[in-house]
Amino acid sequence: MSVLRSILLSASESRWLRERAVRYPFVRRAVSRFMPGEAADDALAASRALGVGTVLTRLGENLGSASEADGVANHYLNLLDRIHAERLDVEISVKLSQLGLDFSREECEAHLYGLAERARSRNNWVWVDMESTAYTDVTLEVYRRLRARFPNTGVCVQSYLYRTAADVESLIALGSGIRLVKGAYREPPDKAFPKKEDVDASYFRLAERLLSADASAKGVRGIFGTHDSNLIRRIEELGRTRGLAPKDVEFQMLYGIGRSEQLRLAAAGYRFRVLISYGEAWFPWYMRRLAERPANVLFVMRSLVGG
Repeated sequence: MSVLRSILLSASESRWLRERAVRYPFVRRAVSRFMPGEAADDALAASRALGVGTVLTRLGENLGSASEADGVANHYLNLLDRIHAERLDVEISVKLSQLGLDFSREECEAHLYGLAERARSRNNWVWVDMESTAYTDVTLEVYRRLRARFPNTGVCVQSYLYRTAADVESLIALGSGIRLVKGAYREPPDKAFPKKEDVDASYFRLAERLLSADASAKGVRGIFGTHDSNLIRRIEELGRTRGLAPKDVEFQMLYGIGRSEQLRLAAAGYRFRVLISYGEAWFPWYMRRLAERPANVLFVMRSLVGG
């Protein structure tokens, strides 16, 4: 792990920074490059403007009370209704800690099932996002129960974890939706690959499984969430060598990052979505995004200096 990445991840966990940094206009100006705004209206407006499919996620995890989870669930239910009413190509992604997992697994699952039922009635999808390794087992347990009732659901997995290869095999057997990312939390070396080259190698091995004939036969919806141009090119070539058309391969990228690559993939006919985050609890998320690609720190500094 690079020194800068370690610093950024430490910052993402700092309550002191979370409470103070967001007050500074230059910090808010910097994050606006990667987030269209704090309100759902901002995210929906960005979805319309982009002209491609999107996935929306409201920021915030590890809530302070069970009543907050009720509010988050209602927010997403209303969002699904708005998406349907406006005929937008927009899916949603939620964290289980947003739905009250820290207080009651039963209530969390009830909220999640309510969202999946509403999405199914609207011909839409719900994605279960992955958090730190403290939540990996329970997240996958809850997701497997969800998937048994709702095929319109998927889960995120992280290539930097040693365990993910085995997790992916079990998810393929279920015919799951699987969104593959590298991972953005600070994890100990006994749980996650510490070197970037090992994370990348793991990512590509998992991509090979998600694009396998076996996964296709099971009905897996595999998604590659990455901005790594080298990995993207390798996955494109992998698809070609396996006789897959672009429409059989799906990529997702974050709002505000790699726009030219996003346009190229969409123009080439790949299934493609932009992941748009919004909400007031953006500081930890923003630090983790910078930690994923520390080169973005220089980009942000240049954009601030340049106005």
